[in-house]
Amino acid sequence: MLKQGSALDRYFKISERGSNLSREIRGGFATFFAMSYIVVLNPLILSGPDSSGNTLGFAAVAAVTAFVAGILTILMGAWGRHPFALAAGLGVNAFVAVTVATNPGLTWPDMMGLVVLSGVTMMILVLTGFRTAVFKAVPDGLKTAIVVGIGLFIALIGLVNAGFVRRIPDAAGTTVPVGLGFDGKLLGWPTAVFVFGLILTIALVVRKVKGAILIGIIASTIISVILEMTLHIGPSFDGTTANPQGWSLVAPSFTGWSAPDLSLIGKANPFGAFEHLGFVAATLLAFVILLSIFFDAMGTMVGLANEAGTVDKDGNIPDVDRVLQVDALGAIVGGGASVSSNQIYVEAGAGIGEGARTGVASIVTGLLFLVAMFFTPLINLVPFEAVAPALVVVGFMMVSQVGKIDWQDWGIALPAFLTMTLMPFTYSIANGLGAGFIAYVLIRAFQGRIKDVHPLMWAVAGAFLLFFAVGPIEAALGMP
Repeated sequence: MLKQGSALDRYFKISERGSNLSREIRGGFATFFAMSYIVVLNPLILSGPDSSGNTLGFAAVAAVTAFVAGILTILMGAWGRHPFALAAGLGVNAFVAVTVATNPGLTWPDMMGLVVLSGVTMMILVLTGFRTAVFKAVPDGLKTAIVVGIGLFIALIGLVNAGFVRRIPDAAGTTVPVGLGFDGKLLGWPTAVFVFGLILTIALVVRKVKGAILIGIIASTIISVILEMTLHIGPSFDGTTANPQGWSLVAPSFTGWSAPDLSLIGKANPFGAFEHLGFVAATLLAFVILLSIFFDAMGTMVGLANEAGTVDKDGNIPDVDRVLQVDALGAIVGGGASVSSNQIYVEAGAGIGEGARTGVASIVTGLLFLVAMFFTPLINLVPFEAVAPALVVVGFMMVSQVGKIDWQDWGIALPAFLTMTLMPFTYSIANGLGAGFIAYVLIRAFQGRIKDVHPLMWAVAGAFLLFFAVGPIEAALGMP
């Protein structure tokens, strides 16, 4: 039992933030279960060959993904002292994979080298205070919109991962991008597990049961394992055929243990892309990566800190410089280890919803990632359907802050609306932030209230204009 007032208690501010050791441990487990899928998903995203025909290797990417996530998340807990967890960023790794596949002459080490350079640039911006200054320049109404937008985003991730909501393939006559279940129907035992988990989690939360979210995950996982062992449901896609009634990506199973392959560490080539693509094209790619990791992390950090209640009366996050330093290091280390930029995960909201308020929870999550390098059942045992209810409930908790926005001031209300809707609709935190920031400076200018806009907001809006104009710029440069 942690003694109140002890050195450890004071350092992590456990009692000060109204938490205790058991909550932090539960929160650390909940966050790990919510984001452990990245150890399986990241190798799939980065599985393609580069221009030389070389691949990174599934086993190696999986092992290094877990290793880097573990080290950085522990560092976030010990140095940043917030319940934030890091892992390979889905937006950046998808961009990296597509770029490698479509640019002749570009290799995996070349592309990961650009990620490293973006991280180094980010670290310089953090150490000079620029990134923190940008955070403080964002008006409170937009910060609240970021929280709400991330809440909607988390909920959508949960619903889609569970198969309750599914993307509708492009086809003649299709009028909506997503729909209920498969062909408008809820099918299969995995969906039933999600519904059970959601009802159970909601019941436990409204009854204020300690460990509600973690209990929901564990109960749903146990049922999932029993169903898979008895009915052999299988994944939704086994590499050759689709199974609309299967588990989403991970079918719960025990697969033993193996020694981790960490051979990818140190393989990045920071200047290879400049040799193969030229200075302008390589710089443009690095700029896109930089903007993505710059604002994705800022938005996620704001949302999670507000949900955890660790924001002070002036809207500032304690130790924000430390948090941003670890986040910038995530790009450097992730790129250097060939698993793409690592960044703060919105799924850390599952741990916060469980009561985590300090870096102790992150240390627990990080240790579990390190263990996962050896024991793959810790990853393959928990299907999306068992974790998705937690994300939906946490999304509700975050969206509940929408009432703090001044809806009578259209200079805030409209940008806030764009921010909170485009995050889930485009599956990107950065896109929502960009639209909201640009709309904010423009509307304030239309209102004749330019003096109300912090100068840095103009600079950020200009950067986002370039971000959204990347397509035309690439076309003008003749890039694929």
